[in-house]
Amino acid sequence: MIQIQCEALLFDMDGVLINSTPAVARVWARWAMERGFNPEEVVARAHGRPSLTTVKEYLPDADHEAENREVERREIADLEGVVPLPGALELLSSLPDDRWTIVTSCTRALAEVRIRAAGLPLPKKLVTSNDITNGKPHPDPYLKGASKLGFSPLDCVVLEDVPAGVRSGKAAGATVIAFTTTVDSAVLRQSGADWVLQSCADITLA
Repeated sequence: MIQIQCEALLFDMDGVLINSTPAVARVWARWAMERGFNPEEVVARAHGRPSLTTVKEYLPDADHEAENREVERREIADLEGVVPLPGALELLSSLPDDRWTIVTSCTRALAEVRIRAAGLPLPKKLVTSNDITNGKPHPDPYLKGASKLGFSPLDCVVLEDVPAGVRSGKAAGATVIAFTTTVDSAVLRQSGADWVLQSCADITLA
């Protein structure tokens, strides 16, 4: 367990606060098979990034907005197995409302549905893919999150679980804690994580 000191915490959602992996895998695997792509490859690439980014990569000539709406519709409808990860509720409940938020690659509609399904509090200043132009690994999401809370990213700690998110947090100038819920510790360290832990249960506040 580590003890941290900072002005604010910026949480990724899936893989950090919420386990939605089974639902994500089901939706993207089905989408991939229907369009003739390798399901395992698509699922791996889709995790931790805006769904629109994945759609554009695989279907460069398609109606991207229509495809993205269909993915979102399926993800909102599939909440089976969406649960909080260890320590998530306890850590969030211990924080002042103005000192934390969630910075997710999901759309706002999907994020709110999953947060409620997992029984977690909804942050007042949620940051989603609807709020930014360049998603993770660009720094924009975490710069936006820090700005919404009124702090410099240099004074914030980002909590992530995938390389794209780790790189986003580091590019924004934040300290990054990465959890091994999605990829192994070596990959997270190579991506620039300052600390690698198992879950929110490993964190206490100074």
